[in-house]
Amino acid sequence: MSELNEKPKVLFVEDDLSLQRSISYILEQEGFDVICSGTGEEAVELARKKSPDLILLDLILPGMDGFGVCEFLKKDPQTEKIFIIMLTGKGLVDEIVKGLELYADDYITKPFEPKILLARIHAVLRRKMKSLHREQNFLKFTDLTIDLRGYVVRIAGEKIELTKTEFDIIALLAKNPNQVFTRARILDQVRDDNYPITERVVDYQVTSIRKKLGKAGDYIKTVRGVGYKFEI
Repeated sequence: MSELNEKPKVLFVEDDLSLQRSISYILEQEGFDVICSGTGEEAVELARKKSPDLILLDLILPGMDGFGVCEFLKKDPQTEKIFIIMLTGKGLVDEIVKGLELYADDYITKPFEPKILLARIHAVLRRKMKSLHREQNFLKFTDLTIDLRGYVVRIAGEKIELTKTEFDIIALLAKNPNQVFTRARILDQVRDDNYPITERVVDYQVTSIRKKLGKAGDYIKTVRGVGYKFEI
């Protein structure tokens, strides 16, 4: 979702300019940052450039229709996690089912009350925040997974036994991929006051982590004369 204190960003895809203007006004009054598009092709381009928190997507569009937009975005790693609410004709059950199967997150039928639309949008954004929170506590790199809350590291589903210090080191590096950490900075982040360790011990800890992780230990790179990084 948008950074803290920023307005949630909504991409509204609707070719009816009158409806586009009226709904945009309502959303802006509610505190949303609204981007509008009148075609499916433009919607895809804006979704990739603007990274909205949510897309309000009409199904009937000139050119690429809403189904095509939804399917395209969900297959693109850059846009697959954007939440989508479809706007569909009243009572068109087949359309609703098809859209939800193509990974839309909710739907609302036309005509709709603005209060109902706003309630649906807020509900979907709450789900997004919960989803992001879960992701922040779970890191995955091919076969390597790191459960930050559970203090568990797995390789291809198999649990790897690490000491607390070893876990703290790999978690620190993996949460900040491609960022170089000096030994001193690693110490500052992981040292327990009841367990004094030195910069030299960091090298031993990293060696032990690499050995336990096997091939996945290659993620941890030595930067000569500086320290270590988790390279992806």
